[in-house]
Amino acid sequence: MTTHETIIVEKTDSLGKITLNRPDQLNAINDKMGEEFHTALRDIEKDDRIRCLVITGAGRAFSAGEDISGLKERYAESDDAAKHPSLGDHLRKKYHPIILRMRGMEKPIIAQLNGIAAGSGASIALACDMRIASEDAGLKQAFVGVGLVPDSGSSYFLTQMVGQGRALELIMTGRTVPAKEAEQLGLVNRVVPRENLSKTVDEVARQLASGPTKTLGMDKRLVTRAAVVDLAEALEYEALHQDIAGKTKDHLEAVKAFLEKRQPRFTGR
Repeated sequence: MTTHETIIVEKTDSLGKITLNRPDQLNAINDKMGEEFHTALRDIEKDDRIRCLVITGAGRAFSAGEDISGLKERYAESDDAAKHPSLGDHLRKKYHPIILRMRGMEKPIIAQLNGIAAGSGASIALACDMRIASEDAGLKQAFVGVGLVPDSGSSYFLTQMVGQGRALELIMTGRTVPAKEAEQLGLVNRVVPRENLSKTVDEVARQLASGPTKTLGMDKRLVTRAAVVDLAEALEYEALHQDIAGKTKDHLEAVKAFLEKRQPRFTGR
């Protein structure tokens, strides 16, 4: 098993789990964590045994976002902003591959929100397919506090989930959205007591991992594409994917199970 410095990767039966593991820094994402996280995502995506992924944080935070401890070195050389390293290039190199791989992974991804998810940490949480939070968790668009715009997909995901007006409020104020409010806004799927969080996430993950994985992956494609096409295109995209789903072994197993009056045994194929 590969040893990582900043994350923990676990594989149990058909479940994968990535734990961001810099608890003393509230799981702030330094460059090493970014590299290890993306490598772990790529590995789990390719592993056909893994049919659902959980992402969480060690300690009391999910992730505080970008590790800004490197700002001193990055900005120390000059007061001229034009001479500072490109933040856009930093995002393209570090975060864009992570977010695109998460959204392109045709397996369910659950964010287990054990605490605050701020900045790019919130972006990673929002990029997951579902979010289950403890009562003391929260989401925060922290970018405005350092004079920056949202990145790593936050503007996209927030607008899709809550609309322009609410998205702008959360982005412009940078306020922390407590778990219960996040659930009411549709940013979080479920809120549970902290002591029940792991058990609840495990139950949902196992349910998804025992489902028709190829179909769940296509569900993800459909919902993602629906945000950028009109109704006629969405209908056709559904029809094309229904053709594909209808030819999977899991669909044939479901039909057989229905006729035999039993529960289907999906294999993810």
